[in-house]
Amino acid sequence: MTDLAGKTALVTGGSRGIGRAISLELAARGAAVFVNYRQSAKAADIVVAEITGAGGTAAAVQADVQSADDVTALFKQITSEAGTLDILVNNAGMTRDNVIMMMKPEDFDQVLATNLRSCWLCCKSAARIMMRKRTGAIINITSVVGIAGNGGQTNYAASKAGIIGLTKSLAKELAVRGVRVNAVAPGFVETDMTADLSDELKGAAIDAIPLGRMGAPDDIAKAVAFLASTDASYITGQTLVVDGGMVM
Repeated sequence: MTDLAGKTALVTGGSRGIGRAISLELAARGAAVFVNYRQSAKAADIVVAEITGAGGTAAAVQADVQSADDVTALFKQITSEAGTLDILVNNAGMTRDNVIMMMKPEDFDQVLATNLRSCWLCCKSAARIMMRKRTGAIINITSVVGIAGNGGQTNYAASKAGIIGLTKSLAKELAVRGVRVNAVAPGFVETDMTADLSDELKGAAIDAIPLGRMGAPDDIAKAVAFLASTDASYITGQTLVVDGGMVM
């Protein structure tokens, strides 16, 4: 697969879970991938080593993408090293779950900053690059929780619903410059976020999925790669739900 050959991609939160799978998939398709991380340098280096060991091109880049200064420095580094950016995947995210009566304001603010503010900041920096050359693809990772809601996740749901609105609005702004903006909404996926759930909770979740299984990070990565490719050249402003039918 070389349908992304010659392209440069940035994956935020690209060292673990879904972000790791996306980084590997884009690289397998020929893209040079910048694997962003905030703290897990070792995990990012492992992803880079896996990509380069398979003959691909990758580099780890540290930045706290909820920080405007860090994002500015991150994109300056990428353009200095690669000259451009063709694909941005906003994947960085976190949860701090609780029912609203027990949720602290700082837990609401932190989740919105990590999930939504970071997406907005990176989109803004990427748009400057992509608008000038009149091409590019931005893929924002949202969640089915942003569509259907979920008890105990008012902060997470608000951030992920915000990403969907951001995606649609930005797609309308950038379409005239040939830049596409889409979102992918994973359902119940096997990652670090779900690893600590009890078997009972996992079983109940799987019972609600028509396809009868949890998703794998690769399921999400392949959807992202499709939206980044020329096969999706007439698709913008859309949210591709990858959830085994859970919220259809």
